[in-house]
Amino acid sequence: MNKKRAEVKIFAPKKTPAPIAPFIHGMLEAIGEDPSRDGLLRTPERVEKAMRFLTSGYTADLSKIVNDAIFDVKYDDLVIVKDIEFFSMCEHHMLPFYGKMHIAYIARNKVMGLSKLPRIVDVFARRLQIQERLTQQVAECVQELLDPVGVGVVAEAQHFCMMMRGVEKQNSSTVTSAMLGAFRENKETRDEFLSLIQSRRS
Repeated sequence: MNKKRAEVKIFAPKKTPAPIAPFIHGMLEAIGEDPSRDGLLRTPERVEKAMRFLTSGYTADLSKIVNDAIFDVKYDDLVIVKDIEFFSMCEHHMLPFYGKMHIAYIARNKVMGLSKLPRIVDVFARRLQIQERLTQQVAECVQELLDPVGVGVVAEAQHFCMMMRGVEKQNSSTVTSAMLGAFRENKETRDEFLSLIQSRRS
């Protein structure tokens, strides 16, 4: 069965982005606060600055981020970067979720600078997200950039929309995976990847 590919395009930045601060001012009034009191005087501007950073993935340029850090190397084995920390915001409640991501690929005589994988994670994490899409987008991006034999991505995260509201379960976590190419087709390859990322707990 063909799976729908994740959306990995980079959104073009608007020349003049709409201001966010006035909406925050209105929201403060709507919840019963006084935006003119000392502690909140500059809150709308601070929230706007924070939101610009937390959603900077919409305007990121992957070509500049990866730059020339893809190298032709006679290597056709497994590459894994584990425990990549990420922070994102769920698109349903705009509350944070955070965790760690593990990325593996089987090189086809082409490798990427190791620091670029966490940067790719940041591009997609700094958007309004759901964990499932985030995991798939990272896998699809690595596949497109390197054309490896296969890509495996596992993400483990905790969601504030489950911790602070709703079911209010502080110790629950969510695990998602995306397996492409050899990782999807070959159980031994997939099992090796999963075993290696779990070994950190032993």
